[in-house]
Amino acid sequence: MADDHSMEGSNLSGADPELQEFIIAEKQKAQFQAQIREFNDICWEKCVDKPGVKLDNRTETCLSNCVDRFIDVSLLITNRFGQLLQKAVGNM
Repeated sequence: MADDHSMEGSNLSGADPELQEFIIAEKQKAQFQAQIREFNDICWEKCVDKPGVKLDNRTETCLSNCVDRFIDVSLLITNRFGQLLQKAVGNM
């Protein structure tokens, strides 16, 4: 019996359109969750010297700036990839 990951790399062109949409949505959720974990790891290491009962102003500002920059870079990369993809499709 195949596991859930066996369809990940397969061609779904013959699959039910509703199933295709579901798989795409699940992949997007997984990518989003992975990105949140990455935010947590990177920004925690960068900003939190010693955990306490509450965040001080410096730590709170650092965390906010860290996540903002991470989001900015992610959007920049996504937009650039989209532009390259449109250019490649336009040249076909």
